[in-house]
Amino acid sequence: MRPIWFLPLFALLLAGCGSLTTTGVGNEPSPQPNPNRSTETVRKVDSKLIDANNQFGFALLRALREKDKEKNVLLSPTSITLALAMTYNGAAGETEQAMAKTLSLEGMDRETLNQAMLDLRQSLQSADPKVELTIANSLWARQGIAFKQSFLETNRRYFGAQVSVLDFSDPNAPQTINRWVENSTKGKIKRIVDNIPPRTVMFLLNAIYFNGKWQKPFDKTLTQQKPFHLVNGEQKPVPMMQQTGRFAYLKGEGFQMVSLPYGGGRLSMVVALPDEGVSLHEWMGTLSAEKWKEWTSRLAMTDGEVRLPRFKADYDKTLNDALKALGMEVAFIPDRADFSGMREERDLFIEKVHHKAVVEVNEEGTEAAAVTSVQVEVTSVQQPRPPFKMVVDRPFLFAIRDTRTGIVLFIGAVYEPS
Repeated sequence: MRPIWFLPLFALLLAGCGSLTTTGVGNEPSPQPNPNRSTETVRKVDSKLIDANNQFGFALLRALREKDKEKNVLLSPTSITLALAMTYNGAAGETEQAMAKTLSLEGMDRETLNQAMLDLRQSLQSADPKVELTIANSLWARQGIAFKQSFLETNRRYFGAQVSVLDFSDPNAPQTINRWVENSTKGKIKRIVDNIPPRTVMFLLNAIYFNGKWQKPFDKTLTQQKPFHLVNGEQKPVPMMQQTGRFAYLKGEGFQMVSLPYGGGRLSMVVALPDEGVSLHEWMGTLSAEKWKEWTSRLAMTDGEVRLPRFKADYDKTLNDALKALGMEVAFIPDRADFSGMREERDLFIEKVHHKAVVEVNEEGTEAAAVTSVQVEVTSVQQPRPPFKMVVDRPFLFAIRDTRTGIVLFIGAVYEPS
């Protein structure tokens, strides 16, 4: 048995998104309607957004795997897209174009994109009453810094963002933001902000939490310690779950793929396993959003046996280098980035995009969470001035001026007050 490709949160979110415009994944049976669900109609999600999210996700995966070859990678493209899309609402000019290209959003105007984001959030959060899937967005602005109300209102309206003004100089400010992160991920991720530099003026955050029970749980009594073959040729004993039955399955060229549904069936985990003799790194080099879409559409119900390790994984990564490599570098350059859609002054740039993801897979199901933080800084900041003492007890100059035009109306030198 060769190493299995483990990107469960990534896979389940893509599988969930990919099924938004269809009745199921590939040829899997369609989820059964729940008579207790609300009859409120959820708008169909624009397929351009689904394609853009997946294209960006696979491109980011490629960029990250080049940096961390043959190491675990775990990310939520949907979380990262949502956080950057909120930021994108404040971009203009060259920065806007670069972000649109990186996020594969070219061809979507901003109004269409924002509406699609709203539809996506609503659709995902009502996807399956048997699966807990929550999406939360927040925007934290430095007290005393003016931002455009139109920018704040757009993110509040379409992303459901909690908009807060916070005194970033308060030592408890990071704790306030991290408390939101912990609450939004049910405690799976406890912090995303360690400290707040003086130039930081805004954090744009997305948090996704997922808790799904397998439609067909694995029998715990069948779980056994089995060897897992590592890249270096060594073996590691792992608790291997197993079950037999009918699964949505594909035997492709050089790999096999299976989809394991959660709850009512709309959300699933897709596991892809390269054939023996084919390295995961080599196989992932051929991976693309287009191929993923094709392969998942060819999944067909087939009798078989699945053995899957029980495991936990976490990932903590600053995405700056990967995003720059994908074409978004201008957004990180002070005095060149253009976020004039956020505030009148063109003095903002992205300092850091930070991503954390965790997942736990066992016989009952999967619990996973992801948080993405976009940290925006100002090119210069007015540092607090120390208190001064000025005793005018010697000759001095004075002037009376118009502060608007700068014209000096009176000027004088006083050597001896009378």
